[in-house]
Amino acid sequence: MPSEHKTAVDEPLTETVGKRRRRQDRKPKQQPRYHVILWDDNDHSYEYVVAMMQQLFGHSAEKGYQIAKQVDTDGRAVVLTTTKEHAELKRDQIHAFGKDKLIDRCQGSMWATIEPAE
Repeated sequence: MPSEHKTAVDEPLTETVGKRRRRQDRKPKQQPRYHVILWDDNDHSYEYVVAMMQQLFGHSAEKGYQIAKQVDTDGRAVVLTTTKEHAELKRDQIHAFGKDKLIDRCQGSMWATIEPAE
């Protein structure tokens, strides 16, 4: 093929492929992780916490019970570690979960915060 008939694709292709390979070899930067923390109070039952953990986080009843016990014992429990946006969503879902119908004095949802994971 005469050189005046070469297309622009003929030569830069290997250069472009090489650049793609270099970009693909780079590992994607991991987003910072955040803990979703559930805080203790005296206005929510273990049953409430277990149900919330199952519905919002997909935890088993056993895992939900372990979290409820940790909140009761330690005053707080990390219920999820994830990206900031997902942590904010889960915190907001906890705040919107509603009151515990098993406890008459309960005024609303439990309290949760997020904090950077170390």
